[in-house]
Amino acid sequence: MCTSKTIVLALFVATLMASCNAATIATPQPPFPAILIFGDSTADTGNNNYHSQAVFKAKHLPYGVDLPGHEANGSLQTSHQRVCSFLQPNISDQDIVTGVCFASAGAGYDDRTSLSSKAIPVSKQPSMFKDYIARLKGIVGDKKAMEIINNALVVISAGSNDFIWNFYDIPTRRLEYPDIYGYQEFVLKRLDGFVRELYSLGSRNIVVGGLPPMGCLPVQMTTKMRNVMRFCVEQENTDSVLYNQKLVKKLPEIEASLPGSKFLYANVYDPVMDMIQNPSKYGFKVTKKGCCGTGYLETGFMCNVISKTCPNHSDHLFWDSIHPSEAAYKYLGNFVDAQIRGWLKT
Repeated sequence: MCTSKTIVLALFVATLMASCNAATIATPQPPFPAILIFGDSTADTGNNNYHSQAVFKAKHLPYGVDLPGHEANGSLQTSHQRVCSFLQPNISDQDIVTGVCFASAGAGYDDRTSLSSKAIPVSKQPSMFKDYIARLKGIVGDKKAMEIINNALVVISAGSNDFIWNFYDIPTRRLEYPDIYGYQEFVLKRLDGFVRELYSLGSRNIVVGGLPPMGCLPVQMTTKMRNVMRFCVEQENTDSVLYNQKLVKKLPEIEASLPGSKFLYANVYDPVMDMIQNPSKYGFKVTKKGCCGTGYLETGFMCNVISKTCPNHSDHLFWDSIHPSEAAYKYLGNFVDAQIRGWLKT
């Protein structure tokens, strides 16, 4: 069995969570036989802890105070389902059957994103998926395995790292793409190729998360010298909206070209922005810096055992300079869960 709590559905946020070492509770038949997760730290349930070269790991305090092994610190709605990191050595056959996570903190659609973080690029995660399929076939047989894959829910959460690492803060891609529009098209093309590869391996039900308001991430306020007033970087938010609009248009086009496929765009921008603009509605007192350390820059190894954390995690929107808190995950989880439930009825 898995030894850590893990997120079942993660976009920039997650919608469901369960403990992999908890007893299974009798529940109604789930709408999907398995959940398969791909992406970055917003979805990584612990793979980087077993990936020796990875820079961003979550096996040190204060990460895991509320959610062991995961980059973000928020625990979410409990569910019957269990989704564990595929690279976890002691993952059980039952965990394989009900779905796993292939995401890697620091990854992106653009392979260049992983150069400094040593994460497993999104483009390389299908290789793990192939290994997963082989093991699944060994457990339930070829026919049943493909039935599970065909009916599984696939969740993809990535994109923020691409723009932060390659265009905004370390603008290496600006040499090739002087404006944001060209780089957005490049990222979307990479996403297109990725989902088509998943389709070729049997995936049919695919949820793709959009971008959050990146200009409101604490780390972006800091890098743009907004330390005193702490106001959002509006241009980056505008860029996020434009990217999401393009993604909303692209997904139906991809779906139309792949028989039997079904795609859902998961909107995470609007709920995050609502929490920032109307914090009291959610019980937040602090929305523009994280709970860990100064809250301005700390994330990953910079948020560590000697970093002080805020006394009340639940009144902060962000846990560190990038990832949401437990309270934020709960609200965001409910929002995305409603999107998926509506999608199931169509």
